[in-house]
Amino acid sequence: MIRRPGGRLVRNATPSYAAFVPRINKLGTAPAPDRERGRREATVADASLKRLRVALTVFFAVDGFVFAGWVVRIPAIKQQTHASASALGLALLGVSAGAVVTMMVTGRLCRRFGSRPATVACAVLVSLSVALPPHTHSAPALGLVLVVFGAAYGGLNVAMNSTAVDVVAALRRPVISSFHAAYSLGGMVGAGLGGLVAGHLSPAVHLFALTSLGLIVTASAAPVLLRQAAPVTHDILADDSLARPSTGPGAAAAPGKLAGRARRLVILFGVIALCTAYGEGAMADWSALHLADDLGATAGVAAAGYTLFALTMMIGRLSGTFLQERLGQTRTLVTGGTMAALGMLVGALAPAVWLALLGYAVAGLGLANIFPVAIGRAGKLAGPGGVAAASTLGYGGMLLGPPAIGFLTDWLTLPIALTTVAALAAAAALIGHVARNVSVPSAQA
Repeated sequence: MIRRPGGRLVRNATPSYAAFVPRINKLGTAPAPDRERGRREATVADASLKRLRVALTVFFAVDGFVFAGWVVRIPAIKQQTHASASALGLALLGVSAGAVVTMMVTGRLCRRFGSRPATVACAVLVSLSVALPPHTHSAPALGLVLVVFGAAYGGLNVAMNSTAVDVVAALRRPVISSFHAAYSLGGMVGAGLGGLVAGHLSPAVHLFALTSLGLIVTASAAPVLLRQAAPVTHDILADDSLARPSTGPGAAAAPGKLAGRARRLVILFGVIALCTAYGEGAMADWSALHLADDLGATAGVAAAGYTLFALTMMIGRLSGTFLQERLGQTRTLVTGGTMAALGMLVGALAPAVWLALLGYAVAGLGLANIFPVAIGRAGKLAGPGGVAAASTLGYGGMLLGPPAIGFLTDWLTLPIALTTVAALAAAAALIGHVARNVSVPSAQA
């Protein structure tokens, strides 16, 4: 009942259906066509993101495959160039030098042109430049060629990881380790096939085949990588939480506007990457020698030591997404660093071959996810610039590890020198624990 102006009470008219429409909308009920359209759009977005993830995984695998194919032909190219051991060592530094020099440049290119076009361009350059070393006939010429190859290789790693950071944020799942697992798998396959064909194909023919294969795969995967819509990323507000959506590559923060605290945090994760890369480089160059010279292993068993290390690292990275979802990034990093430290102490100081091999296996599992997590956290903080800075420090560790182990071996012994790998793994775990609650300084963006 309602009272009219004259004072009479009258019955309310029955409200029309239209009067309820605003209330229904306020309750969040959308018309059926709108709900159906929303579901279709979500399905299309999910499928697009899956295709983007698969294409990026292919690029990681090709990168590892091509690089490993080059590595197994180093002995033959040494003979071809008539280089001494020291001259070859200096020439091989060209790979790391070229990579480190171009990494920061690639970060700026990714911010300007996008990380996915940069990934495709660098993949083409890597495929082309890997064919150059067999055509050199002196150590200086080899070094110059390897600077070019290293520049392309370093640029590709920054661009790929920058794209991976965007995909991780869009998926809202810590899948970055799966990309690095693809790199490890590609490396193992590339090394295995390279060893099989080394006795039948010259380095020139073998590496030209890698060029052809790399270009074919790049041409096949590039359209998928380039045509998919840019993923919607989210800023990282804490260790494992995703929040505020943003668009565009590396939108978590504007790298050019980061203040001192954000830079220090990126450097912190770069140091973690350095600790891991130091161990990987040291294991690649010295693990077999330790088994053979210090423990009396046969040549086959000594060679299997690094293979076991690489295999467990790949297994660890394949399980990285599961571990990060169950444990969180910080506990994954801290647990991995602790495992790697204990494993390398056993691997370096064990009195028996089998025990050293067990230590290598544990160290591989422990180191597996530290580098991907560190690079991912740096990218979440500062986009491609953060990936570039952390990757540069990481490659510095890979550059530092082998010669540092060599000098320490001359001064002390190889087993004692290898304990530095354990020390740096423990340092990575400690830094990861200290940095467990870091956040993006969004106010600065």
